[in-house]
Amino acid sequence: MPADQPRQSPFDFDGESAPLTPPPAPRRADATPISVTELNRRARNLIEAKFELLWVTGELSNVTRAASGHWYFVLKDDEAQVRCVMFRNRAQALAFKPENGMQVDIRALPSLYEARGEFQLGVEAMRRAGLGALYEAYERLKAKLGDEGLFDEVRKRPLPTFPLAVGIVTSLQAAALQDVLTTLKRRSPMIEIILYPTTVQGANAAQEIAAAIDTARVRCEVNVLIVCRGGGSIEDLWSFNAEVVARAIVRFQDDAMIPVVSGVGHETDFTICDFVADQRAPTPTAAAEMISPDTEQLRANVRAKRSSFARALRRTLDTAYQRVDRAQRGLLPPQDRLDRERDRLTRIATSLRLAVVARIDLATFESALLRQRMATQRPDLIQRQTALHQRRTELAQSARRAFLARAASVQGFAQALQLLAPERVLERGYSIVEYDGAILRDSAKVKSGDTIAVRMARGQLSAEVKSTAKIVPLASSDG
Repeated sequence: MPADQPRQSPFDFDGESAPLTPPPAPRRADATPISVTELNRRARNLIEAKFELLWVTGELSNVTRAASGHWYFVLKDDEAQVRCVMFRNRAQALAFKPENGMQVDIRALPSLYEARGEFQLGVEAMRRAGLGALYEAYERLKAKLGDEGLFDEVRKRPLPTFPLAVGIVTSLQAAALQDVLTTLKRRSPMIEIILYPTTVQGANAAQEIAAAIDTARVRCEVNVLIVCRGGGSIEDLWSFNAEVVARAIVRFQDDAMIPVVSGVGHETDFTICDFVADQRAPTPTAAAEMISPDTEQLRANVRAKRSSFARALRRTLDTAYQRVDRAQRGLLPPQDRLDRERDRLTRIATSLRLAVVARIDLATFESALLRQRMATQRPDLIQRQTALHQRRTELAQSARRAFLARAASVQGFAQALQLLAPERVLERGYSIVEYDGAILRDSAKVKSGDTIAVRMARGQLSAEVKSTAKIVPLASSDG
């Protein structure tokens, strides 16, 4: 087999084992011999039929990663070794990189590599040796605290929308601290940051973390508390799986009534601290983003709201202006009303003159008719002239009386109009108040601080409104 060719395996490309075929019936000693390939296939089927997936512990050796992404290595102890293969789709789930000399536990299926007749293990999962005990302790503590209700959603408090002060429990040398500080400065530089330094790994790390949380509880000076550290192995993060840390977080929640955000490790890392906290963030940076409002986004929202309000206000004002214009078109200014009444008086006077002229014309016609009759009948001219003169005198007097009556009526109308004229009203001590170019009739239309114009009989004033009030009519009394 060429050196650069990937080693074949008893598994197909996606890591599934070949179908199990039943072993052939026994052959007699003098039967036809079988090929090596058939022999290895029977041996492989027999091994895979007898063995199930099992955990094997040992030391890694001759670790090789092929271009295809498959891992090939040897697992050994002091007395034996076995070849192993871990296909790419299984290897992608590894949280660490396999290296020579590393002690690991593998979950594998025994098989036979037919091409070489070599016994090997098809690896399904791998973990560092000793993590099984840690995982069992983790599960026991998780079950214990869960039974006490410390993970219940009813205990979870919502995060403040605009925190004024944020507490951070972590190491001063941790890169996660710098990530959190950078994120908070970028998103919400106005937030006050209070550090509660502690070690985050080591023999005494759990007690120091709990002590830092207790310090924050006693001082009670923040709106939200972040407990964080960067990623690492399960051993590096084990301090945050300690019961003493979980109890410290619970005390902080119950006494200070302040939410706690856990940002420990990477997105795939889960600790007891995550379950006890009010909110779990996949990374320390995500924890900082979770508790800090984005000031740039807030400014953008304010600008959008202000623009929307300005547009709504302009629409309201435009509608109000249109209503005022329509109302003004329906109102008649005092001067226009005077002009209309003057035109009416002119028409009445013209009609009166025409009536008088018509009456005179009629009288003249009747007089001529009478003269004609007199001429035909030859009446007493002196008598008829005297009667005609008398009738003419009466007619003139009647026309004069009618004219004087109509003139008196017209004069009464004129005097009434003069009394209603704004100038005469202003002369009696009244004044006209105008606001925004229109006559003000209701004090509710203005507010304190507005400027009004006051027109009097002689001159005009500008005044500022100090207060407004409705005028309540006086109740009438019969007494």
